[in-house]
Amino acid sequence: MKQFLKYVCATVVGILIVGVIICIFSILSLAGMASMGSMTANVKDNSVLVIQLQGTITERSEENPFADLLGYAALTEQGLDDILAAIEHAKTEPKVKGIYLEAGTFAGAMPATLQAIRKALLDFKKEGKFVVAYGDTYTQGTYYLCSTADSVIVNPQGMIDWSGLSSQVMYYKDLLQKVGVEMQVVKVGTYKSAVEPFLLNEMSDANREQIETYDREIWGEMTQAVSKSRGISVAKLNELADSMMLFKDAAIYKKEKLIDKVAYSDAVSQTIATMMKVDSPEDYSTLTVKDLAGIAGSKPKGISGNVVAVYYAVGDIVEESTSDFTMEPEIVGKKVIKDLEKLANDDDVKAVVLRVNSGGGSAYASEQIWHQVMNIKANKPIVVSMGDMAASGGYYISCAADYIYAEPTTITGSIGIFGMFPNAGELLNDKLGVHFSTVKTNQFSDFGDFARPFTEQERALAQRYVNNGYELFTRRCADGRKMKQDDIKKIGEGRVWTGLHAKQIGLVDELGGLNAAIAKAKQLAKVDEASVMNYPAKSTIFDQLLEEMQGASYVDKQLQQEIGRAHV
Repeated sequence: MKQFLKYVCATVVGILIVGVIICIFSILSLAGMASMGSMTANVKDNSVLVIQLQGTITERSEENPFADLLGYAALTEQGLDDILAAIEHAKTEPKVKGIYLEAGTFAGAMPATLQAIRKALLDFKKEGKFVVAYGDTYTQGTYYLCSTADSVIVNPQGMIDWSGLSSQVMYYKDLLQKVGVEMQVVKVGTYKSAVEPFLLNEMSDANREQIETYDREIWGEMTQAVSKSRGISVAKLNELADSMMLFKDAAIYKKEKLIDKVAYSDAVSQTIATMMKVDSPEDYSTLTVKDLAGIAGSKPKGISGNVVAVYYAVGDIVEESTSDFTMEPEIVGKKVIKDLEKLANDDDVKAVVLRVNSGGGSAYASEQIWHQVMNIKANKPIVVSMGDMAASGGYYISCAADYIYAEPTTITGSIGIFGMFPNAGELLNDKLGVHFSTVKTNQFSDFGDFARPFTEQERALAQRYVNNGYELFTRRCADGRKMKQDDIKKIGEGRVWTGLHAKQIGLVDELGGLNAAIAKAKQLAKVDEASVMNYPAKSTIFDQLLEEMQGASYVDKQLQQEIGRAHV
């Protein structure tokens, strides 16, 4: 009876805690809804859009009430979709005269995201509007963006990080040996490097080759872009990168033409007023990204009954959700399949743009999504727009599309497959003194037992399974790209490529962003006017909390994902 009462009390307390959490989130949601009303207010004359380069930039904006409550810039998460929508609206809004880029505590974004924003800023300037940038400290990413500005300002005690690119991989082989764990790996692909940290103590020659190649190509894109904006030769930019610019005096930055002005932050408002051609800072108004993105989002994207559906596939590819309370984006196979099936059967949807930003995941889930892409393709055009990454499983779900776009700095390819199985026998038996006795009815009844190593036969069977997966993967790519399977295998082997290189070898059709993909989808669907609608609907932290209350435990879901599955 006491145990019963204890569990009842624990349950009641749990319900009360969850109730309090839900109330807090409900209040935050209502506050957010109230603020949405102000987003649709009219833009005032002589307005400037303020873009704060702080926190991180993700593919789509999501609610983060904790960042708002704590007021901590590093927690700020901005959506690329909102930033691009705000810049696009500012470009076409006559009352918005310019953009102010404020370099802050910027945790960063991947190169393709930065490249998309940079192109939008340059497109904005084509309308005869100005861009001003200020920073106490410019990270390399923020400087890459801010170099588009008509006036780049740095604080007299400020810094600019301009040092080139580096990539570092952490290796765990010795650590695993010390604790008595062996990672048993079966794979196809010389360049399939995701498993290397568990098997090696340093970078393989193959992985070093591919990293050096894509780092060099991405750095080349960055230096050429900054060179064009700032009028500094690529050779000079590399010379500056080799001179540790981070510790130079602000006067040196101006001398080397990296900036236009050295001034404190209070001088920025007058610079904006001058470029706005008004008498004082009191004569202009400011708008945030949320303001303009909200206004843009409140208006229909197009006036036609025809719909071009943009479906966002972002995160690791999994069969069932494993994110729990982390709110990490995922491509959940079962959900994506149902969503794409609805778009395939919706007669109003004339074309689909699949926006892919994923480094891969479950091979099984990737195959199921590929199948649904083929179903769409049988009825209407489907175009892929690659974001930061569309690699491995991300490429698997892309390869069947009618047309594929990538940014020059997108990371794609990685056509390879692997399976990884831990053997913790030494840790359990020798170090912890935990021993097992097994009874089984058949030869492979205990396959996957993490307390013992593979037998030779088990390893051979696992390798054959992975080999078959690679054959299927390369055949899907060959069919989708209208290439020979042997040619796909030559550029496969798990090797990653930049979008720039991927176009040269036939893995993508054209370089460009989401807007280019939407335009192509309209062209293939033969519709001049179409409403652009985004899917799936954005989930709030409140939605995810309810999902987690209804779902399986984290451990259960992790086991479902990891045991007996191959990864691409």
